[in-house]
Amino acid sequence: MASKRRQFSREFKLEAIRLMGSGEKSLKQVARELGVRADTLRSWKEQAEGRIGMSAGDVFPGNGKRTTKEEELAALRRELELVKQERDFLKKAAAYFAKESR
Repeated sequence: MASKRRQFSREFKLEAIRLMGSGEKSLKQVARELGVRADTLRSWKEQAEGRIGMSAGDVFPGNGKRTTKEEELAALRRELELVKQERDFLKKAAAYFAKESR
C-alpha cells in the first residue's frame, strides 16, 4: 500500500531554509533532524532563491491548491487556445472557398 504524500507548511519550509543558510549545520544534518530528504531541502532553497524580490508569503503559495487568480488565468488560457483553433479553422475554410469560386 502506498503511503500518503507528506505536505509541509510554508513556515516549515522557510524555517528549514533559514536553518540551512545559518551555516551552523550542513544540509544533510538539517535534513536528518527535520526528517526530510536532502534533495527536498535543496529544491525548497532553489524555489526560494528563484523568487528574489518577492515577499516571504509569495515563496510557497500553497499546497497544490490553486488560488482564484490562478484558476481564472488557467480558464482564460484554455479559452484562448480554443479561440485560436477556431480562428485557424475559419482561415482555412475561407481560403478553400475562395479557391473554389475562382
